[in-house]
Formats: sequence, structure tokens, C-alpha cells
Amino acid sequence: MTADTQTWSIADLAAEYDVTLRTIRFYEDRGLLTPERRGTVRVYHPRDRVRLGLILRGKRLGFSLDEIATIVNMYDAEPGEEGQLVYLLHQIATRRAELEQRRRDIEETLHELAEVERRCQADLDNLRQKTH
Repeated sequence: MTADTQTWSIADLAAEYDVTLRTIRFYEDRGLLTPERRGTVRVYHPRDRVRLGLILRGKRLGFSLDEIATIVNMYDAEPGEEGQLVYLLHQIATRRAELEQRRRDIEETLHELAEVERRCQADLDNLRQKTH
């Protein structure tokens, strides 16, 4: 069987990508995966397998399903791969900026917590010195 003719069952893909059957069916319902139907059996082709990998990578990177759909669907339509890459680069820049802002917010919160903790500890030490 060549790489182009190899197929997978839903269970094969679920095991390979460590996701549930329900997850894969959800992506099908959203139109992100389009397996061939042979009676009641779903048959996944290399395109579906690649798309599932892209969907899961997009989720790990924090993209919404709508953003992921736009990215993976652009490959098959105009403006094609170039448009897909330009769009993806824009989405990456946006996501990076969001994450960097979140990191700054977390650092600021940690500094604020440290200051509050320092003041609470100082107040507690003062209270304990007065009672002893």
C-alpha cells in the first residue's frame, strides 16, 4: 500500500493522536475532517490524517477552531498554500502577542502577591511580638 492509498479507521487515528472517538467525530461535525463512508464505516485518507494533526497542533497553540478551520481550509482553496502561510504567520504573531501580554500580566501579579505576602508577614510578626 502506497502512502497515497493508505487508510485509517477512526480507532486508528484516535490511538495515533491520543484523542477520543468523540473528538474526531466532533471535528467531522465541524467540517474539518471528511472521511470516506463505506456503509457505516469511516475511512480516513492521508489528507484527513494530516488535517487532524494540524487541528490538534492548532489547539495546542491556542487557536480557536474557527481559526484552525480557516488555516486548514485555505490549503485546498484560493489563495492556496501561499495565502495559508501568510494568514498563519499573521495568526502566529497575534497569538504570540497575546501570550507575551499574558506573561507580563502573570509577572505583575506575582510581584503584587509577593508584596502583599511580605506586608502580611511583617504585620503577623509585629502582632506576635506585641503578644509575647
